[in-house]
Formats: sequence, structure tokens, C-alpha cells
Amino acid sequence: MRKALIWLPFVAFVGVLAVVAIGLFRPADRDVRSALVGHELPEFALPAMVEGVPGVDKARFTQGTPRLLNVFASWCIPCIAESPQLMRLKAMGVPIEGVAVRDTPENTGIFLRRYGNPFVGVGDDRDGRLQLAIGSSGVPESYVIDGKGRIVLQHIGDIRAEDVETIAAAVRGAR
Repeated sequence: MRKALIWLPFVAFVGVLAVVAIGLFRPADRDVRSALVGHELPEFALPAMVEGVPGVDKARFTQGTPRLLNVFASWCIPCIAESPQLMRLKAMGVPIEGVAVRDTPENTGIFLRRYGNPFVGVGDDRDGRLQLAIGSSGVPESYVIDGKGRIVLQHIGDIRAEDVETIAAAVRGAR
């Protein structure tokens, strides 16, 4: 019995080491999922961020046509990387509404001229209130909204080429 107790600290040390190693090699999921997926968008009305492009409000999402809601910013590097995919979705007939967060009209305009404007409307969310209200924790982030204004899918991070077909199918299926 005494000989077994001598090995107890070593076994405990190996156990702690194993837990630490598992944590290092399999990091935790740090994505913050919106609690509103499956629920209706909150009421909102954002003024236009860019001249010549309308703002965005909840009524646009309740007219029977599923849409993609994209939260972005001109200062966001992954938003630049995502631009070609948004243009591709637009070319596929996906209506995309943009929400520019913590940004200025000047910088947003420059961004859209440089990287393309896939948006039907771009809302001004300078204070980030809508972003927080829909459960978005960063940029870029996109939401598939059905024709009744209900959030069907949340895509965290930039939309990559391999995501385009899945998102387009989700919009088509969100009737």
C-alpha cells in the first residue's frame, strides 16, 4: 500500500500534464454565436451610410424575399478578403444588405469603390447598436434572413470561396 502511495504524486502530475496538452492541441471554439438564430430580427432603421445607396431597415427583410445581411467595416482586413465572394453572391442573384459598423461615410464610400459594392442598401451603424442587437461580435459576419425577417443562419468571419454555394443555397432555401 505504501509503495502505491509513493506513485500518487507522479500519476497526478501526468494527469495534469495530459489535460494541459489536450487544451494546447485542441483549442476551444472562440466563436460567439448569436442567440437570435431562429428568431426574428429586432426592429431597426439605419440611415444610409453612402450617398446614392439607401439605408437598411427591418421592413426590407419582411417583404417575402430572403436576403443576406452582411456586417462589415472599411477598416476590416477580412472584409477586403470577403469582397470577391460577396460580388459573386450578388452575381448569383442573392440580395445583400450591408451594415457598416464603427465607420464613416467617407471611408465606407472609398471601400465600396475600391472593392466593389454588392449591397442593395448600406446602413450606418456607427455606434454598433444593431450589431450588438443581432448578436454579432465582430466583422465580417453575415446572416441569412428569410422572407419574414427571421434569422436562419449565422456565418461568422469572412465568406470564403468554398462558402459561397452553401450560403447561396441557404438564401434560396430560406423562403
